[in-house]
Amino acid sequence: MLEDFIKQLTKDVEIDLSQAFDRNFESKSFFNKKWPAEKYANSRGSMMVRSGKGRRSIKSKSNNGKISWNSSLPYMSIHNEGGEIKVTKKMISFFWAMYYKSNNAVLFNVKTKKAGNTQRNRKLTGEAAKWKAMALMKVGSTITIEQRQFIGWHPQVDVRIKAVVNTNLDEINKAIINKLKQQ
Repeated sequence: MLEDFIKQLTKDVEIDLSQAFDRNFESKSFFNKKWPAEKYANSRGSMMVRSGKGRRSIKSKSNNGKISWNSSLPYMSIHNEGGEIKVTKKMISFFWAMYYKSNNAVLFNVKTKKAGNTQRNRKLTGEAAKWKAMALMKVGSTITIEQRQFIGWHPQVDVRIKAVVNTNLDEINKAIINKLKQQ
């Protein structure tokens, strides 16, 4: 009976914390600590929620009273913890490709052959500038990835665990009292 209680308790904590960690993506913060803003303006929304691929890649697993979360995407850990990455030749090629992709999306006036001063063009031009700046970096230089934590310890985690434990203890207590009343 105690093993079943611990198994159920672990599962309930896993579900509650998984939902809390998922909500961090909605609020663009780690509980009450907002994620840093992007350095360059971008027309496609916040970097961490743009496609939702990173958010969907996070899975939880419980075993023997222990719970762990991981992502199938290698770059999610550097976003969660922050850090530096070295620029490679392959990254430079990607940055140039993204620059040309975003720059070609800018609408030009046929008569003046200049980019129109529209909100869309200004956003795209900002995005193109970001990719160009990254493409001009030297191979071997470092890019600092600011921490945008979404999983880990926080005082709110303790509060949530205590709430789940208390709820489960109350249910066990009620079940024991009902059993005793029936006898």
